[in-house]
Amino acid sequence: MKRSSLREQVFKILFRAEFMDGSEMEQQEELFFDSGDIIVSPKDREYIVNKVNRIVEKTPEIDAQLSGKMKGWTIERIGKVELALLRLGIYELEYDDDIPDGVAIAEAVELAKKFGSENSGSFVNGVLAKFAKD
Repeated sequence: MKRSSLREQVFKILFRAEFMDGSEMEQQEELFFDSGDIIVSPKDREYIVNKVNRIVEKTPEIDAQLSGKMKGWTIERIGKVELALLRLGIYELEYDDDIPDGVAIAEAVELAKKFGSENSGSFVNGVLAKFAKD
């Protein structure tokens, strides 16, 4: 599976996480993979689950960074799609040295256009650009 497809699956699980208790994460991951909507190799599944878990683990830190960069916005005001993508993007920008900043931002913007509202892409791009400049 291409890295962009893997990233999309990570996003989908992170999005689900917005609507559940953290204790349900493992069960939700199993339901995601067992739904039959997507077939992934064991290696890809491991990559997706590990990345989701690392992002969830860093979420309080990521949210603090996000709150510090956004003017006039709070975490609670951000749409769930955009928030999941921002967490993914910030994780890749700040903690994943294997992914170039431009790729992390471009992929997050494309996912925002695909899954978000009309302005999601520009919003995600604007916020993530603040992290790339640092």
